[in-house]
Order: sequence, then C-alpha cells, then structure tokens
Amino acid sequence: MGSVISPPDESIPVPDGGDVEFDGPRFTAYWRQLAGKLAQLPPKPQRDDKAYAEAEALKQAARDARFAFLRRYAVSIYDRLTANRTKFVRIERLVYDAADLVPGLAPTRTEVAAEAELRQSEKEGVEIDQGILCNQFLADPGCGMHLCHAMLLPREESADALAKFQRDGRLDLGFAKVERQGKAAVLLLANRRFLNSEDNSTQTATEIGADVCILDRQSEVAVLRGDVVPEGKYAGRRVYNAGINLTHLYYGKIPFLWFLVRDLGFVNKMFRGLARPDVSPDEVAGDSIEKLWISAVETFAIGGGCQILLATDFNIAGRDAYMTLPARKEGIIPAMANLRMARFVGDRLTRQAIMYERRIDCDSDVGRMICDEVVAPADIDATIIKVIDRLTGSGAVGAIGNRRALRLSAEPLDLFRRYAALYAREQAYCHFSPALISNLEQYWNAQSRRA
Repeated sequence: MGSVISPPDESIPVPDGGDVEFDGPRFTAYWRQLAGKLAQLPPKPQRDDKAYAEAEALKQAARDARFAFLRRYAVSIYDRLTANRTKFVRIERLVYDAADLVPGLAPTRTEVAAEAELRQSEKEGVEIDQGILCNQFLADPGCGMHLCHAMLLPREESADALAKFQRDGRLDLGFAKVERQGKAAVLLLANRRFLNSEDNSTQTATEIGADVCILDRQSEVAVLRGDVVPEGKYAGRRVYNAGINLTHLYYGKIPFLWFLVRDLGFVNKMFRGLARPDVSPDEVAGDSIEKLWISAVETFAIGGGCQILLATDFNIAGRDAYMTLPARKEGIIPAMANLRMARFVGDRLTRQAIMYERRIDCDSDVGRMICDEVVAPADIDATIIKVIDRLTGSGAVGAIGNRRALRLSAEPLDLFRRYAALYAREQAYCHFSPALISNLEQYWNAQSRRA
C-alpha cells in the first residue's frame, strides 16, 4: 500500500466501538478535510515532486482511515445495504450505496465519472477506495459469501435475452453473440476491432451471453469461441481472446470495478454455474444451474483468454495457437490465474508464466496440461462436435456431479471468496500504479495507439 511520506496534521480518527451513526460523521469530516487539502494542490499532471508527495500522503492517510473504519464496521454496513442479507446487491451498485450511506467512505458516481474522462496516468485513483471497501466486505466470511452469491445470480437483463434466444435460435448482443449448434449453445466473443479483447463495452454483453448459454434448456453444453476478425493481420481468422484491451486501459477507459465484475460474474459463472436466489451456491450444502463449458482456442489466448481456459471444463486448441499471461508487462494481477494455474502446470511454471511472461504453445508438453485436444486448425469445428458428443454421451447429470466434486476438491467457494478479497485490494493499487503506465508505454507503445 505504500507509506505516508509526510502525514497530514490531522490525526486519523479511531473507531470508538460504538456504531456507524456515531463514528460515521467523525470519519466523514476527516475525509472531507483531506479532500479539501488535496483539491488545493495543482492537478496531478502539473505537480512537482513536493506537491506530488503531499498529495500521495493525503490520499494514503485517507485510505488508512478507511481501513480502520471498515475493520470495525464493514459487516454492519454490508448488512444495512442488503437488509441483513435478505436481498442481493451486485458489487457495481453496492459500492455506490455504501458511498451514500457513509459519505467519503467510497467515491460517488459523480467522482468516478469525472475521473473516467481522464487518462489513466492523470487520475487520482479514487476507485482505490472501492477496492478497499470490497476487500473488507469479501474478507468477512458471511458478507463475502453473500456477495459471491449475488454475483452468481443471472443478470436482470438475461431473462429477456434468453426468451429471444429460445425463440430465434441466435442472439446478437453487439460485443457478444450466442448461437445454437446441435447440442451446444455457443458464446462468441465479438470485439473484433480489438481482436476479441475484453473491455468495458464488452462486459455486460459477455455476461448476459454466458447466462443465456447456461439457462438454455435446449442445449446440453456451452462453447466459448472467438468470432472471425474482419481486417488487419488476422483478417478472416477466429481469435479466441486477446485479453484486456490495453489501449483502453492506457486511456483510462477500464474502470477498477471491471476486474471484480468480470471475475466474480462472467468467469465465475462459467466455473460454478448460476446460483439460485433461495439456495446457497456452496458445493456441499447448496445447488447451482450448471453446464459443461468447452473452449475452442484459435490463434491465441492472451491474458484474460488464458485465465478463462483455467475455468472451463474442456479446452480444444489449434496446433498453431499459444497462451500467455503478460501480467509483468501490464503491471496488474492476472485475475484468478494465481489461484488456478498451478493446479494445471505446477508452481514453478505458473510463476514463470505470470512473473516472466513465459509463452506456452498449445502444442507443447506444458500446453497440453491446459489444452485437452490439440488439432490442426482446419479440424477444430469437427473436434468441437466430437467433444460435445463425448461429453454428453453418458448424460449431463453425471457430468455436472463430477464437475462439482472436482471443483470442491480444488477450489471451494470459500477459498475463492478469500482470494477475491485479496484480489480486490491488490488489483486496486496495481490499477493506479505509475508502473502500469510506464509498462504500457514501454511494452505496448500505448501512447501511439488509437483508443
């Protein structure tokens, strides 16, 4: 988290162990004092070394106070926002409800919208406070499990999308498409201008598409695949997933919450299925609506694409395809790869992939630890059909039962919850680190690319 360079004059308030009504206004006043001092400094790009150090000290003092406040009151706040956990609130609404309940605890929508107009390097990082808040919610077993449950429920928009898909046999969501092919519902990533990468414009469509695939009763399995890229170096080819849109990241178009919504929502739904509102999604005592997921990797699975392969049940790849986790060059945490990848390739290779950007060819000994079938690119369509038939040949019920049993032995929901708490905090700091900008400029030449 860094250290305070020159602490502000005001002492950090100490929660007295009373209640939010008493301590909340005290802390709000403190945060407003620090915010007022920060506002008197020049904008971030215009600060000299002294002003920069002063600004960072003010922000760090405010964050220290948020941690102190939340360690005492996170559970109480969460219960107020969810009516004692009788209603589910998705994380992208929860953080703003908390900002309304205790002013200064987290940024308002207006504050986040103002920073969204800036390049990543110009932002103060107000969204780091959302990471602190989510860290403390997820760190508590009761609140954290309830929040994970909320994020595993189908999105509200998915009911209408499902009805349309079942009527038409296809669904165009703009940046994602769903098609029915035999026994399978196929989800196509379709951010074609950016090689089917993931960004803020793709997120809702992709999660709705996953909901539809899982809920569709006319299909037995789900397939994830990249759409055909129309132009450029890979014109006419399918590209599985180019990871996070680094150009949008550099220009400040990827909000911090994007990371949590993606991995507690879309990716975790593929891995665990959809939760039911009245039953815990915990593997032992609960229940879920699930399908087996097949990934078809064509061209490459970079970053987030590789992360998804660690969550799907069966991976098919072309012999010319490869995988990378370029976290070092991006300066961020590769989502759940740190939690999951070692189960496939072991600890040392995981560290090489994450820390040293080791490229993994799908058609290699290591690649085959992640990819189950590696075939000639021209044979991928036929292989998908063959794998679907084989996975459904003994019935879906037994397959889902085995899926749940394997998941429980490797990554029960509470382990995921604990990892997500750490991820929320650490990714928030990474997302606004100066190293992220320098890495993107050095390795991605981001300043010369068009957003």
